[in-house]
Amino acid sequence: MDFGGRRILCLGDVMLDRFHYGRIDRISPEAPVPVVRMADSRAMLGGAGNVARNIASLGGEAVLVGVVGQDAAGRELAGLIAGTPGLTDATVASATRPTIAKTRIIAGHQHVVRLDEEVTGPITDADAAAIRARVEALLPGCHALVLSDYAKGLLRADVVRHAIDAARRLGLPVLVDPKRSDFGFYAGATVLTPNLKELRAAAQGPADTEEELAAAARALLGPARADAILVTRSEKGMLLVEAEGGTHTVRAHAKEVFDVSGAGDTVIAVMALAVAAGFPLPRAMRIANAAAGVVVGKLGTATLDMGELTAAMDAETPEPADIAGKIVSSAEQAIPVLDAWRRRGLEIGFTNGCFDILHRGHVTMLQAARAACDRLVVALNTDDSVRRLKGDGRPVNALEDRLAVIAALQSVDLVLAFGEDTPLELITRLQPDVLFKGADYRPEEVVGGDVVQARGGRVALIDLVPGRSTTGIIARSRAGAG
Repeated sequence: MDFGGRRILCLGDVMLDRFHYGRIDRISPEAPVPVVRMADSRAMLGGAGNVARNIASLGGEAVLVGVVGQDAAGRELAGLIAGTPGLTDATVASATRPTIAKTRIIAGHQHVVRLDEEVTGPITDADAAAIRARVEALLPGCHALVLSDYAKGLLRADVVRHAIDAARRLGLPVLVDPKRSDFGFYAGATVLTPNLKELRAAAQGPADTEEELAAAARALLGPARADAILVTRSEKGMLLVEAEGGTHTVRAHAKEVFDVSGAGDTVIAVMALAVAAGFPLPRAMRIANAAAGVVVGKLGTATLDMGELTAAMDAETPEPADIAGKIVSSAEQAIPVLDAWRRRGLEIGFTNGCFDILHRGHVTMLQAARAACDRLVVALNTDDSVRRLKGDGRPVNALEDRLAVIAALQSVDLVLAFGEDTPLELITRLQPDVLFKGADYRPEEVVGGDVVQARGGRVALIDLVPGRSTTGIIARSRAGAG
């Protein structure tokens, strides 16, 4: 993963998060309340500011647009923005509103009390005009727009409509963390990321079981005119419902939870970066889920860096199986393996070929395919199938040897063979999420592409290494022998 150069405009309620840490030794003699002996204090960017911090900490660039007050908290917030590399301050200083500030008193790992200083009514027309001007000027050159709605008055209907329309005119994805139960308020967004409580508030029917949640989310896609809804479900992980695709789930990553403050900010920040970087939504969800698992293990509105995110993703990847463990003899043996991967929310890729004499072109293609999915299945033509396709004298290497060589590659997770001239029947039975083929094909020429796309999957074409082919190797070998 590389999010460098991805520039995200973050529009939303900007806050100053203050954390005071201490310990409780006794109950006050003045009232039946605990006495907290203070030990440490920190101030952090909160709300939309925390979304921007997460983007910057992962190597992206964030443009922060919001309203702050002309007060001490506003000056403190401005200093925090200035001290964050990769973050551009595009906030508007309001003459009529204070800076939103939240002060948390924490003893041990427990919140004792939170003090909120805020005005939550709609911003003035003058402030709204200034916000729209900021968006109009700064959105070009960005790769995505995030609307971070904390229901503090910034995201008026005219501000939201202007921002989404401007992003759509530029062809940019729009990701929304909603607070309203009417998802139509954000109509035209690409992805909405409600938590479980917010999804249930918006649903018109039951939303308790996973099936009911998926049905509720799908019903809400219409009014929202969105491509997808991603429901964050705390310890139960995430559920993604795509308008033109399937339903995907992933379990939670967190091993130990210290503080959930700002976890939703991390999710939408990582989703925005991943979508801007070209990742499909199911894979973006898995990356965001891994990121959330890291930040809830920290205190405060935390961020993570790319090293932590990579480690979290790697922690969910099992140790490579031995060669024999990667080879299955039939689709019947492969299907339970793929089903287990799907239950973990993993995206399954598929490619096929003769792979007679392994060369650099093969290895490069398989590495590129594995980098674009979570698990890669490779299907090899049987010896009889190769002879029908390539003629007498082929294959050079028998199927048993070809299976073993492909299975030995780190980029390959499962290998099997098929005897037909095309893998259409196998693709139909395995139902992969991504179908990989060399870029010498057009998408409509890829066998099984229509099957994969019909269930919300995609066809991905991989650039080939010029001049590398088994046929060429054999021809050069014969020429040398002659």
